Amino acid sequence: MEQEADRISSLPGQPRVEFSQFSGYVTVDDEEGRALFYWLTEAVSPTEKPLVLWLNGAFFFRPYHAGPGCSSIAYGASEEIGPFRINKNGSSLYLNEYAWNREANILFLESPAGVGFSYTNTSSNLNATGDERTARDALVFMIKWMQRFPQYQHRDFYISGESYAGHYVPQLAKKIHDYNKAHSKPFINLKGFIVGNAVMDDYYDGIGTILYLWSHALISDASYKSILNYCNFTSDDSNKKCDDAVTYAFHHEIGKINQYSIYTPTCQNPQQNTAIRFKNTKCHHLRRAISGYNPCTENYAEKYYNLRNVQEALHANTTGIPYNWTACSDVIKNWTDSPNSMLPTYKELIAAGLRIWVFSGDTDSVVPVTATRFSINHLNLTIRKRWYPWYSDNQVGGRTEVYHGLTFATVRGAGHEVPLFQPKRALTLFQSFLAGKHLPKS
Repeated sequence: MEQEADRISSLPGQPRVEFSQFSGYVTVDDEEGRALFYWLTEAVSPTEKPLVLWLNGAFFFRPYHAGPGCSSIAYGASEEIGPFRINKNGSSLYLNEYAWNREANILFLESPAGVGFSYTNTSSNLNATGDERTARDALVFMIKWMQRFPQYQHRDFYISGESYAGHYVPQLAKKIHDYNKAHSKPFINLKGFIVGNAVMDDYYDGIGTILYLWSHALISDASYKSILNYCNFTSDDSNKKCDDAVTYAFHHEIGKINQYSIYTPTCQNPQQNTAIRFKNTKCHHLRRAISGYNPCTENYAEKYYNLRNVQEALHANTTGIPYNWTACSDVIKNWTDSPNSMLPTYKELIAAGLRIWVFSGDTDSVVPVTATRFSINHLNLTIRKRWYPWYSDNQVGGRTEVYHGLTFATVRGAGHEVPLFQPKRALTLFQSFLAGKHLPKS
């Protein structure tokens, strides 16, 4: 039985747990040999809980490389919402007190092929990866995975993620919604999605990022005005004045900070690559990255998941992938398609009646709260419940506004990876989302 063959008996250095785990591969294209790697961490009482798929996006840049490509195992599972954290030695685990599998069965997917343990036998795939194929492969994955795990068919199902998952999540939701409409007896019971610090619209993300950098005193008035004057956030054409203005601001004004969490220290590991790269398209000047997200915990993940006994326990790397597992992909060379705006897709899914929540850690300058607010404002939704502070552990956890069709929430003191920086507040947010309730006022 395929399901039982994927069961994890125990991971190296893992503490004892009361829940079951499964991991392995699902082939999404037999002809080209694309297979996606997953890791399911069930709840203690799995039959009583919904199923939640987590997708990481992590938009980042390296020379001649623009596009998403970071691992849900590295980030979602190992730094944010998964049941385990990796110890500094990189060879053992400890429990995450605020793991989301307290509330749901969590399915982590490394996507697209070329990310993490997911692979393709057709090398040209790595030069022609994009949104459409990523969404199509994810749909095939879910259909085949549900056939392997029939106990989850018809179970309440939600999609979650962050960053470039602002594309992945609604795109997959639309694929599933369309698939369900085309079949008389669909078995993927999609109820909604929740996505954080989400890339939503190139123009509003660009304008919102510059506003955040200026309003948080990270760039000067002169750079703020120059970037707004010279940068066209809807054009693919290179513009030297824009490039010069952005480069000056990032190299001479912002300083060596963690741009994914502007008030927390950076990792002091000298081996980490902190060179900032830029691409001359649309607002991608502003979606810079430091070779993927750069806390020291990323180093622990890259050590742990490259251990042979860990890969064997996970049923991973069974074909002998000719490169090391990395938190962000070094092998995806080109991102071929990415819509300028996801807002039309959001509108369609809102009309379909899905439960949709969008949240923002308010100390992230990469996909900041100002960008998300601009995008949501241009959905032109009617307000149901006006802006108010919500609470977690008797402290303000953030602020929220409820619209007809969508709930928006900020998470106070959280960076790009909200559950990493504010795990308890993130869990409160997730619990409220699953329950379909407003965030607590006290």
